[in-house]
This record gives sequence, structure tokens and C-alpha cells, in this order.
Amino acid sequence: MEIEVLGVDSKVSGKDTNLAGSLRVTTINDMTPLVLMPAFARFSHTYPGINLQISASNTDSSLVKREADVAIRLTNTPGYTLIGKRLVKVVSTVYGSRDYLQHIRRQKQEPKWIGVECCDYHKAWTKQACGQQPHNFYCSDSFLTLAAIKEGLGVAFLPCFIGDKDPVLERYCEPDSSHNLGLWILFHPDLKGTARILAFRDHMSESMNEIRPLFEGTRYQPKV
Repeated sequence: MEIEVLGVDSKVSGKDTNLAGSLRVTTINDMTPLVLMPAFARFSHTYPGINLQISASNTDSSLVKREADVAIRLTNTPGYTLIGKRLVKVVSTVYGSRDYLQHIRRQKQEPKWIGVECCDYHKAWTKQACGQQPHNFYCSDSFLTLAAIKEGLGVAFLPCFIGDKDPVLERYCEPDSSHNLGLWILFHPDLKGTARILAFRDHMSESMNEIRPLFEGTRYQPKV
């Protein structure tokens, strides 16, 4: 019954051709303040009649249950019940502080791995990379992981749009293409005719294309 009621509601709103009204966007916690907020701000300036509501979290809001109108998600499997567009490829690799990496290279030591619990991707990649090595320090957020790396606590996976921008950090290895993820903008099929959603999709597509090298890690210059 709940899904049927929500379906009727979304079909009515899906016919909305006005560039006005509310637009609720659920997005990614660590990505929003660093690289998405300028695009959100430009959209808000361009369409002052749209009430843009941003919610950033590491958990997914349900678009079917109308917890949000639009979702920006990192995934390679966006789900068959939603429609949308892959905006850009997001590349990740392993980072350490420059001083820490120089130290272990001089000592010919293997790096210590920071335990990360910010997302299933980083947890799985870390487990695969470090094997049975125990962790004595854990982080539940990418910004905490960044801070821990800068303190010389070890190495960890970070997306290149975070790791490459920090002058204290250095790549421990080159990116592995198997760790690439898609950045998607998604919405329910019943909202495909809503003008403010389509305008937001097109705006985000253009904005992310402008900073594509940052996501893909192609601006990286090795530290010397």
C-alpha cells in the first residue's frame, strides 16, 4: 500500500514542468564539501526559484519511499529500479604521508595499514591489500582517514580527489582500475519528466565534466 501511494504521488509530481519548488538531494559525505558544493551553489544561483535541500550521508536514502528526489552515489551497480546518468569515473589508490613513505622505503619495511570502515569498498580493498596484517587504528570516515595518514599512522585507500589535493600526501602505488567506481546521479523513473530534476541532472553532468581530471586522478604530480 505504501509503495502504491508513493507511486501515485510521484507520477503527479513527475508532470511538473516548472523550474520551481523543492528539490531534495542525497549525496556523499566526504565528496560534498570538497568538490560538489561549488556545483550545488552555482545551480542555486542559476535557479533561485528552486529550493535546493542537500543531505550528505554515508547511508543511502530511499528514492522509492521519497526520502529524497535525487541521489548522487558512488557505485558500479546503480540498481534496476532507478534511472539516471553516470557522471564521471572516480579513481582511488593507496596514500601515505611523504615522511612516512620515505621512512619505510629507507628501512625497506612494509607499510602499516590503517583500518578503514567508511564504506564497504574501502574495507574490502584494504582486506585484500594487507592480508592478515592486524590493525591497531581504525577510521570510520574518509576525513578521519586523511588525518590519520597525515599523522604517519600508516597507509590507506583514498579517492584521488582527496589524496591528490593534499601536499603532505603521496601515492604509495599507482591506481588499480579494478577499484574504479562510477559517480551516478539517480532518480525514480516516475520523476523523469520533472523539469527541476532534469535541469539539476544536466547541470551536474556539465559541472563534473569540467573537473573530470580531479576525479580520474590525472592531475597528479609526484612529490620530489
